[in-house]
Amino acid sequence: MVTGYSPSQSKTIMNKNKPGMFTTSDGQNMVFTFILVTSLFLLWGFCNGMIDVMDKHFQDQLHLTLAQSAWVQFAHYMGYTLMALPAGMLTRKFGYKGGIIFGLLLVSVGGFWFMPATSIGAFWAFLLGVCLIAMGLTVLETVANPYTTILGPKDSGATRINLAQSFNGIGWILGPIVGGTYFYSEGGVEVAHGQIYIPYLAIAIVVLVLGVIFFFANVPDIKTEDAYHTEDTGSNPTTDNHEGRTYNRGLMFVLMFLNVCALAFAAYMILNLILPVCNVSVEQTNRILPFLVGVPLFIAGVLLVPVSRKITFHNIWAHPHFSSATIAQFFYVAAQAGIFSFFINYIISEMPPISKETVDGFLIHGNAVLRDGLYYVNQKGASRLESLVGFALFCLGRFVGSALINKFPAHRVLGVFGTLNILLCGVVIMKLGMISVIAVFLTFFFMSVMFPTIFALGVHGFGTQSKKKASAFIVMSITGGALMPKVMGHLGDVYNMSVSFWVPLISFALIAAYAFSWTSLSQSEGVTGLKTSGGH
Repeated sequence: MVTGYSPSQSKTIMNKNKPGMFTTSDGQNMVFTFILVTSLFLLWGFCNGMIDVMDKHFQDQLHLTLAQSAWVQFAHYMGYTLMALPAGMLTRKFGYKGGIIFGLLLVSVGGFWFMPATSIGAFWAFLLGVCLIAMGLTVLETVANPYTTILGPKDSGATRINLAQSFNGIGWILGPIVGGTYFYSEGGVEVAHGQIYIPYLAIAIVVLVLGVIFFFANVPDIKTEDAYHTEDTGSNPTTDNHEGRTYNRGLMFVLMFLNVCALAFAAYMILNLILPVCNVSVEQTNRILPFLVGVPLFIAGVLLVPVSRKITFHNIWAHPHFSSATIAQFFYVAAQAGIFSFFINYIISEMPPISKETVDGFLIHGNAVLRDGLYYVNQKGASRLESLVGFALFCLGRFVGSALINKFPAHRVLGVFGTLNILLCGVVIMKLGMISVIAVFLTFFFMSVMFPTIFALGVHGFGTQSKKKASAFIVMSITGGALMPKVMGHLGDVYNMSVSFWVPLISFALIAAYAFSWTSLSQSEGVTGLKTSGGH
């Protein structure tokens, strides 16, 4: 309180001296920089949204099986796997500005490549473009995610990032709409195939312009507090205990090994996709895969023992709130990819019949089929529901979630949202008709803030350079999205789409467990108003 003034007068004076929402501690106004960084959220949301509508086009044009068309998703997530760690190194060496410009250039190269790829007409050419763009997006996500957490004062972080997150959600809505316009032309598959490069050419030009703007813009490397002393030098590596914090080597080893297992599981699913396409029989695949994955996993486990003994308090892996976040993020992106990928399948197979009035309404817009005197939503109708309802709820969830995080501890909000999604998935599994359909839509709302909140909790307390390194590993966890569609698809084939929701249910349970144990893992109190970063 300001001495000599009443409480109300003191509050007024403090508010007048309070820095603006985009003003850093050293007085820099970051409004324009924030607008530029926000455009990156829109960009990768748009590109990710287009990926989801590309598979069916290649199935029709190139006469591919479902397993072969899944190479599109494989190429996308492989781009993240290959580029995540190099992206972290690039950011630490060239700073946030250099990392952003490099990422934009890589996206542009991938976009321009779609022109010769269209002329070549071969599937591999398109996959190369998808992978190049994903690699560029990896760099952008690795940079923008931590950067948005430092573009202003802490108490206005929720409001500031709320704006950035909304543009990411808008990109998810626009991507399928624009992609569908060119990938499913009314002129037929041949016409669509000839114009598939058009949206990517536009992306290439736009990101080049953005790159030029970023080159001349003010994008400083803002220093952040290193609460965990991960960037200290000269301290005793075996007896460090900063601010009463300690670390458990056994827990550290377990979490590191779980991270290796998660990557091994992703490798297993990817190889399970590759081998059949390479004309390896199912029997041979089942014999080969355990050795291809199991042997490296065993070697990694053995090597982790001496490695974990050498890790000190100054290493990011010594802090379980980070290493647990990489696992939680792996399962979140896996759950998101699974629900997004099979939403249309679920609606078509599990949604009960609807009335003629609903068919003629805005949401369905006549996109239904008549069977046995009853109306059922078709593919186009399900796609409209996903864009106009599902992704709209996804955007709304980010607004509401950010507001809640500004008032309540972020880990508790994440835990509550995770628990609610566990219950919603349970409702879906029980096949309660329209109630289960509504539950699927609500999962979009409650998973909306999970990626950014897990990310922010994972890098919490790290210094500038450590935050860049941690960001790269958390972004690499996006490879979890490569496995969930395969697992859910298998359950859907063997049982039904409702049963397949056991997989995201388990994923949300793990996320909730991380959230409610975060204070113990981080040895920190719950943080209210924690600044979350943009979502995937």
